[in-house]
Amino acid sequence: MKGGFNGLKGKQISLISIVLMSTTILMWAWEKTPLLTTLVPAETETRLQVSPELRDVVVDRAVPSQQELDVGKGVTALAEKDARKEEFRAGLGTTLDSGQESRKSDGINSDQVTDHVESNGISSSELKEAANVVGEEASNPEERTSVDRRHGEKAEEKNSVLQKPIDPAYTNISVGGNLEDKLTTHMESPGCNYAKGKWVVGDKQPLYSGFSCKQWLSGPWACRLTQRTDFAYEMLRWQPRDCQMEEFEGSKFLKRMQDKTLAFVGDSLGRQQFQSLMCMVTGGNERKDVIDVGMEYGIAQARGDVRPSGWAYRFPSTNTTILYYWSASLCDVQPIIPTDPATDYAMHLDRPPAFLVQYLHKLDVVVLNTGHHWNRGKLKANRWVMYVGGKPNKDKKIAMIWKAKNVTVYSVVNWVNSQLPKYPGLKVFYRSISPRHFVGGDWNTGGSCDNTKPMSVGKEVLQDESSDESAAGAAKGTGVKILDITALSQLRDEGHISRFRIQAKPGMQDCLHWCLPGVPDTWNEILFNQI
Repeated sequence: MKGGFNGLKGKQISLISIVLMSTTILMWAWEKTPLLTTLVPAETETRLQVSPELRDVVVDRAVPSQQELDVGKGVTALAEKDARKEEFRAGLGTTLDSGQESRKSDGINSDQVTDHVESNGISSSELKEAANVVGEEASNPEERTSVDRRHGEKAEEKNSVLQKPIDPAYTNISVGGNLEDKLTTHMESPGCNYAKGKWVVGDKQPLYSGFSCKQWLSGPWACRLTQRTDFAYEMLRWQPRDCQMEEFEGSKFLKRMQDKTLAFVGDSLGRQQFQSLMCMVTGGNERKDVIDVGMEYGIAQARGDVRPSGWAYRFPSTNTTILYYWSASLCDVQPIIPTDPATDYAMHLDRPPAFLVQYLHKLDVVVLNTGHHWNRGKLKANRWVMYVGGKPNKDKKIAMIWKAKNVTVYSVVNWVNSQLPKYPGLKVFYRSISPRHFVGGDWNTGGSCDNTKPMSVGKEVLQDESSDESAAGAAKGTGVKILDITALSQLRDEGHISRFRIQAKPGMQDCLHWCLPGVPDTWNEILFNQI
């Protein structure tokens, strides 16, 4: 502009003045008028409507779990973990607090949620797991404890042994499902702890009779076929303390398991639970329509075997399959020299049974158990040699039977847990150990269980945690649920087969297996309610 400001014409000066004045007014209005701010919304903080319980679980998942702690740190490491939790929780601020604003009102999609949480040090898979765990743990909040009550010098040594052979990758899983649904789900009142309660005299007969269920039930376990004359034990029913169990009906079970497969994998007590369920579903009646589908699961009777490796039956009306696979130790057992009939067998403590690895994708509900084959006599008789990491075990601590068993229990639970993200609909239960009731000796040293009046009279199970510490410890913090039957079965010493046989021959008493119908039916009633 020639001549600078003095060279401007009157109209130009007026125009510039109007522009400056308009700009000033607009800036003032922007600060004072809410209407204008709504045209360009300010950047909002991502706020999740998440309960405090979920926040705690997120914190637990963001900070290494007890299984991820270094082996030798013990209680000191746990204290450090708690401190890190508090530090991490403080860092989250109000982002994961249960605020007034919902995700919908903030206009946040699942990708924004993922980005925001990952910026706070939590992966999306860990958040999904946390949301899923809250839904599962709502039914049993007692499982969420910051420090296990068993910590101490003995427990510290025990835990250090358990953690060593377990792949750390197994401790970090994610669970599928709709992330948005899980985050907006409100905490409900705790569900039923079926393990707490008492035995009461029922008003109904068992769902089947040992006289009639010959298609599924092994003769020696059908106590109605033996010389036993007292059958009051058949009338006892388990009554949970805080709720009522849904009554088992075969038709209900088949409908609930339509187009699904339930598998029991474990020892002879697992076989009893399998036979019990087959009798319960059929009412003990012969069913010619039920199909043997064992070959679909590699189940067959090898030459020289007393019995097949399991059984698998399908109910065509609902396409429901119930199977049992024999795996007494619940770990992978392989011949060391396959071509030698007299070979020893490698008992891989840290590997799941080959059956699970091969067929897990075909299963919908799995019930695992092991326990009573973990003794020196069984290992010697079966020619089992402990292996860890693919090599013969040299660790003397692990070589102790109870520690070797715990290594296997923790390993198989962690392996199954690591597979759950691949199969979102899969439900896995680890059944706690079934108690023995030998008095005055063991099975081969004159032990007996002659009671006919149960010790359960007037007694009630009130404990919150399972009596099977190994099972409870392995399942805690995973997607594997515990089927806790130990304490309630402990009260039923009169329910064993005892001295009774089909043929009147004196011999050893069986204070391990149960008369059927009997206590294992209750295990299946609880399982039915937990599925």
